[in-house]
Amino acid sequence: MIRYALSCGDCEHAFEAWFASSDAYDTQAKRRLLTCPDCESRNIDKQIMAPAVKTTKGKAASADPETLLAAFAAKTREHVAENFDYVGGDFAEEARAMYYGEQDDRPIWGETTAEERESLAEEGVPALPLPAPFAPKPPKRKPRQPVN
Repeated sequence: MIRYALSCGDCEHAFEAWFASSDAYDTQAKRRLLTCPDCESRNIDKQIMAPAVKTTKGKAASADPETLLAAFAAKTREHVAENFDYVGGDFAEEARAMYYGEQDDRPIWGETTAEERESLAEEGVPALPLPAPFAPKPPKRKPRQPVN
């Protein structure tokens, strides 16, 4: 896969697109199959792009989509674990309480059933599933302390 920076010759909108190869781009451009996402013009130009360059650590920057996705997923897991409160199976209840102003907004993550997800959507509660590769491992629950 290769990513090209493109621009519209009519409205000057800049955008990116992925192609299977440089030949795939050339074929589509020659057949005028490329269109601007803003104005739908077929007057599309390829922009100058920098090749993969060495980083300060001397390693070549990776352009492999799977490697990039894995790195992005790892950063996302880390961000969620550090910045979101894990609410476990109480996600739907917590999300509703924030939506209806019963408690302050805060970033949360947890689990829901299919029925709970559907109910949240019907109520207009903003909640999206976090795909498994992007979700951190739930924290281990502390064992309950015996009551004396």
